[in-house]
Amino acid sequence: MDDLVQNWRAVDDYLVDTLVDDDDTLRQARAASHAAGLPPIEVAPNQGAFLALLVRLVSGRRVLEVGTLGGYSTIWLGRAVGPTGRVVTLEVDPHHAEVARGNLERAGLGAVAQVVLGPAVDSLDALIAAQPEPFDLVFIDADKQNNARYLAAALRLTRPGSAIVIDNVVRRGAVVDPDSADPDVQGTRAVLDLVGAEPRLTATALQTVGSKGWDGFVLALVRA
Repeated sequence: MDDLVQNWRAVDDYLVDTLVDDDDTLRQARAASHAAGLPPIEVAPNQGAFLALLVRLVSGRRVLEVGTLGGYSTIWLGRAVGPTGRVVTLEVDPHHAEVARGNLERAGLGAVAQVVLGPAVDSLDALIAAQPEPFDLVFIDADKQNNARYLAAALRLTRPGSAIVIDNVVRRGAVVDPDSADPDVQGTRAVLDLVGAEPRLTATALQTVGSKGWDGFVLALVRA
C-alpha cells in the first residue's frame, strides 16, 4: 500500500508540474498555513485548478465556500471569479480565519474574498436571511457531520445552472459501511442520500487517488 500511495503522489506531482500553474503565491499560502500549525488538509494543486475550471465553466462570478482552512482553495476560487467577482468563505476557527485573511491579502484578493467567522450553519442561516444574489458555485469542504445541512442551505442560495461540489465523500472506502461508527462517514452517507433524492439536482460522484490519498467528490448541477 505504501508503494501505491507513493505512485499516486508521483503521478500527482507529474500532472501538477506538467499542467498546473502552482505559483509562488499558492506555495507561500500553503507554507504559511503549515507554519501556523494548520493541518495539511488543503486541496491538492490539481484539485484547486479543477475548482477554478469549474467556476469558469459556469461563468461564475459569485462563489460560496464552506470551510476555509488557510485559504488555499479560496485563492484558486478568487482568481477564477476575477477582480469584479466575489467569494464568500465560511470558517469556524478564529486562527484559521486569521491565517486565511493574511494569505488572501498577500494574493491580492482581499477585496474579492470575504472570510466569515463562525459556525457555518449559523453563517448560512444569516446569508439566507439576507437574500443575496444567487451563488454560481458552492464548494462544501468542512465538517462532514453537517454536510446535509450545508447542502440544504446551498440549494437555497443558488439558482438553476449553479454547480455544487462536495469534497471528501469516499473516506478511503469507508462510505460503503452503513454501520460505521465514524460520524464523518455517517454525515457523508446522509448528504449522498440527500443528493440522490433531490429532484433539483443532477449529480455524480467520482473517486480520486493522489497526493491526498483515496477519496472523492460529488459534482451536482442545480436544475429548475
